[in-house]
Amino acid sequence: MGHAPTTDNPQTRALATFVANLRYDAIPAEVRSRIKLLILDSLGCGLYGAGLPWSRILIDALTSLDRTPAARIWGTEKRVSAPHAALANGTLVQGFELDDVHRLGVLHVGAVTLPPLIAIAEMRPGMTGRDFLTAAVAGYEVGPRVGLCMGPEHIGQGWHSGATVGVFSAAAGAAAGLGLDPDRTVHALGIGGTQAAGLMAAQYGAMVKRMHAGRSAQSGLYGALLAEAGFTGIVNVLESEYGGFCTTFSRSRDRFDLAQLTAGLGERFETMRVSLKFYSCVGSNHTTLDAIREMQARRPFKAGEVERIVVHGSQVTVDHVGWRYRPEGLTSAQLNLPFCVATLLLEGDVFVDQFSEAVIADPARMALAERVEVRHDPEITRLGASFRHKVRVEAFLRDGTRLEETVEAQRGSEKRFARDAEVVEKFEKLARHALPRPRVAELRDAVLGLETLDEAATIARLLATG
Repeated sequence: MGHAPTTDNPQTRALATFVANLRYDAIPAEVRSRIKLLILDSLGCGLYGAGLPWSRILIDALTSLDRTPAARIWGTEKRVSAPHAALANGTLVQGFELDDVHRLGVLHVGAVTLPPLIAIAEMRPGMTGRDFLTAAVAGYEVGPRVGLCMGPEHIGQGWHSGATVGVFSAAAGAAAGLGLDPDRTVHALGIGGTQAAGLMAAQYGAMVKRMHAGRSAQSGLYGALLAEAGFTGIVNVLESEYGGFCTTFSRSRDRFDLAQLTAGLGERFETMRVSLKFYSCVGSNHTTLDAIREMQARRPFKAGEVERIVVHGSQVTVDHVGWRYRPEGLTSAQLNLPFCVATLLLEGDVFVDQFSEAVIADPARMALAERVEVRHDPEITRLGASFRHKVRVEAFLRDGTRLEETVEAQRGSEKRFARDAEVVEKFEKLARHALPRPRVAELRDAVLGLETLDEAATIARLLATG
């Protein structure tokens, strides 16, 4: 059976027009304030990521191949071509499961949006802080909408949304940074979209999982740069009934919703629905960790008192993080819910100091993880994607005590967003792993005062050590 060719693209065209026409003054004040905090958080994550073993392997490999001094790799003195900088820096931001997440769109937005945009700021002097902020918002708006369109089934069937959906945030932000018109922005999205790829099996210990965001960042940058030069992409990349993004990356047509791409576009800002992480593990685990903290606040207990922990969650939670722990790498440790629960109970926190290669096969954590059970709760699944992280947690203690806590949204989520001081504190703690304190303070002030910068490339300069 053949497929009738069509180039109808109302959704792709609407997104491209929004990106090309977005102006600083049209962005609500609360969104402008929020995007600066989100940018600060991602940069802190990237700076911490620069010192990680897998990051060093990638950086060494890239710099051995590429000696073009166009763009900086954050937290280092090294420079490479802009596409390789986007690849490296996106990987750094995603390097330790610390970065933001749009829960409903299932996307780490900063990791894919900011690296190509900062590379463009370095390549093209004259981009102001206001221009940069506006382009960042464009990227933060588009990718999550594609994620909303695809729904949780996209990741449920094995695609890693940061690597697939992420290209649209990257292409949109880069297109806005380059000042592309709507026609060329359509092509930027179409070039980015055809490069989308990434498999969730990477979560079970592979370093490459952390590179997925970098590849999206790189693909989006390629899309915008090539579109600027006149190269064409799939003009109906989201709508095409044969070989389009949505039809190809979904099992059936009833599992995606094209209306989500433009619903409330320019009026409801998805930027305000991006959550921050205060645990260095996958976002699906955070509600459970918060629930345990709440129970401990009411009735203090330690690991040795726990008989078992039962987590009732959505099918996505069970599939994504509820599997039996296997010591196959740090990525696996940070994604596995039972292991993270064990870490919290034994260590009192789940942040950067609690994870290293040395703890992957920690007998105490592994033994305690065996006493954590993750069960599917059909009632939670039926609530839909908005509640996919909701959990009901039961703690059974050895003295017969039973505690229970239900958490719908984690600390740092759009429903419980962090205070400015908490975001700044997290940034500073992470950034000091790569930069001296005076530089950390200078970078913090530059980002929080972004709208006053005459030259956005200042951000790139402050991110480097040399």
